[in-house]
Amino acid sequence: MCAATIVAVPQTSAARETWDRVANIKDAAKRLGELHRLQGSQGVLKFLDACYRTQTLASEYSAGLESCMAQDYMHSQVLAQIYARIPQADRVRMGTPAPEDIARGMGQRFVATFRQYKISAKEAEKFKKLVDTNGMPIFLKSVFPPQKPGEATPDAGAASKN
Repeated sequence: MCAATIVAVPQTSAARETWDRVANIKDAAKRLGELHRLQGSQGVLKFLDACYRTQTLASEYSAGLESCMAQDYMHSQVLAQIYARIPQADRVRMGTPAPEDIARGMGQRFVATFRQYKISAKEAEKFKKLVDTNGMPIFLKSVFPPQKPGEATPDAGAASKN
């Protein structure tokens, strides 16, 4: 999450969570990994759009909305890092967004949501740390599983051709 996103949130009172935030974020990461495996990034984006539309109707910040935001953060961060490795001309040809646009879109969603629910910059930073620590490792392991013993790595095949 970019620093501007955190700074742009007004200093207000934090929402009172009544759920286990770590468990909620871990569960969100597991569900995101499964959704990504089954439907890819496009399926994740459709889900997140529906999730925000539904969850932001509530008058109080909820575990469901926290889940949506955690999934949005994890997916956006990974997608931006992957797209950053693709040359701009190739991204344009493929019709994929620039990493900056992915980050900017997520930042706008977060600022709007944090403002709507009067989440302080301090609480926003705490949320980011919770997701980085508890959710991201689960999502990354799900999307990029470790190689099984005996499986060739992509680099090994290239090395044997030399």
